[in-house]
Amino acid sequence: MRRVTLFLNGSPKNGKVVAVYGTLSDLLSVASSKLGIKATSVYNGKGGLIDDIALIRDDDVLFVCEGEPFIDPQTESKLSEGLSGSHTDWLTLNVGGRYFTTTRSTLVNKEPDSMLAHMFKDRGVWGNKQDHRGAFLIDRSPEYFEPILNYLRHGQLIVNDGINLLGVLEEARFFGIDSLIEQLEVAIKNSQPPEDHSPISRKEFVRFLLATPTKSELRCQCANLQGVKMLCSNAEGASLKQCNFEDPSGLKANLEGANLKGVDMEGSQMTGINLRVATLKNAKLKNCNLRGATLAGTDLENCDLSGCDLQEANLRGSNVKGAIFEEMLTPLHMSQSVR
Repeated sequence: MRRVTLFLNGSPKNGKVVAVYGTLSDLLSVASSKLGIKATSVYNGKGGLIDDIALIRDDDVLFVCEGEPFIDPQTESKLSEGLSGSHTDWLTLNVGGRYFTTTRSTLVNKEPDSMLAHMFKDRGVWGNKQDHRGAFLIDRSPEYFEPILNYLRHGQLIVNDGINLLGVLEEARFFGIDSLIEQLEVAIKNSQPPEDHSPISRKEFVRFLLATPTKSELRCQCANLQGVKMLCSNAEGASLKQCNFEDPSGLKANLEGANLKGVDMEGSQMTGINLRVATLKNAKLKNCNLRGATLAGTDLENCDLSGCDLQEANLRGSNVKGAIFEEMLTPLHMSQSVR
């Protein structure tokens, strides 16, 4: 029975002594189990690829690879000894297919508790994988990684135009670059446009209304809807609290035949508004100014009209079943409403 000592490619440490039997595939299977890798090839100490198990002799020292080229363990060991206690050696990273060349000290010194620092502080401990060029493989987005690497180099957050700050933030969180995370969060907050509270035009409101699905909620609180025309529109369930429908020029808002079921128009200014034959069932019109409004034939069933100003309003033929008229600002004459 032959026995050999197996090492990871490029490493002269932590070898495993195993028995050699069967085929080369059997040896690769044993190597995979012992070394915790997916072994695909075996080299002797001089870098010769072994493709036949008959070439292996008793007490041979073999180096197992996962597809990468052979790395001379003596060269690697000398380099490590020459740089003992130092992190100034150069290395190349393959980040998502893009190559970055930097020093070990750049990755380690500024954020010693980060994932990158742990990956490259001590050789071989993390088990970093390398490509055919010897570059360390990192499966992340290169455009988001670049600002992080530059930050580790000089301590300044610099992001080129066209790079999403949210993407850089996620990379900083992934690698544990704590000092950069707070800076990115502030930068993202400052980059957000201020909320626009300027009033929209009647045309814009109608466009939004037409583009809104019938089952979606539409909120237009405190909107300026002076003289708006919304004949036969469907605004069921919309929130129109404290809106202004009154045009100083005298143009009256027209919502004739509109579906306003369950709409909330509390506190709105609607002098002279035309709501003829509109449906306002279960609507909230509390404290609205409806002076001179046309409500002829309007369905006001279960509508809350408490506190409204209905002086000179036309309610002939309207349905006021279950409507609430408490705390009216002016008396409601019976001649204004027939049913």
